[in-house]
Amino acid sequence: MSIQISWSQRKRQKKGERPWCSVVVPAAGSATRMEGTDKIMADLGDKPVIVHTLLALQQCPYVDEIVVVTREDLIPEIGWQAQQWECDKVTRIVRGGETRMESVWIGLNSVDAKANLIGIHDGARPLVSQTVLADVFTMAAATRAAAPAVPVKDTIKAVDDHEVVQETVPREALRAVQTPQVFDSAIIKAATQKAMEQNLPLTDDCAAVEALGMKVTLTKGSYENIKITTPTDLALGEALLQWQSV
Repeated sequence: MSIQISWSQRKRQKKGERPWCSVVVPAAGSATRMEGTDKIMADLGDKPVIVHTLLALQQCPYVDEIVVVTREDLIPEIGWQAQQWECDKVTRIVRGGETRMESVWIGLNSVDAKANLIGIHDGARPLVSQTVLADVFTMAAATRAAAPAVPVKDTIKAVDDHEVVQETVPREALRAVQTPQVFDSAIIKAATQKAMEQNLPLTDDCAAVEALGMKVTLTKGSYENIKITTPTDLALGEALLQWQSV
């Protein structure tokens, strides 16, 4: 099942101004670590998590199209929320696959054919700022592959199977990578297809591109660009919203 939304007042990019950008939003909404609550439909302030995410992308001038990939049962609700909050860059809401990689692949094949750049942004990262978005899209346009990241603050230990410390890893060169991760459309499609065919154990979309031998440039992320995964994350998100409004 999928729905395609037609918007009579949808703005189109003028040819030659900048790369045409689509964003794929994986939004499976698993309740596994959220005590039975779909994380993307959980209330954050006055609206669901997914609405915050869509509004952030909607407001970004570098984004031309948003494709949401989700569970079949969430398609009608997300479609309704997108229309209620006037997220008219949302053009398609499609059913995802069994894994995140499969869902991303479905999303990549659902974007507009004229997309030069494709971003992939977690549906459960509702507090991404316009500065983070602008920086990563601008860098991706110049380098063909970019992602926001923040320095790791904690000391990192490498351990064995028995949780015995084997090494303290210098953190100066370590970064925690966030989303959106933005790529040349041909590159990310080829990278994701190869990763699926080879069943590579990848943890993010940058890793798929790196497996092709491509370099990914990191831009400045934000510690506020959290991913809602647990009830604690939701409480932190509420606190951040209140702090931002002060």
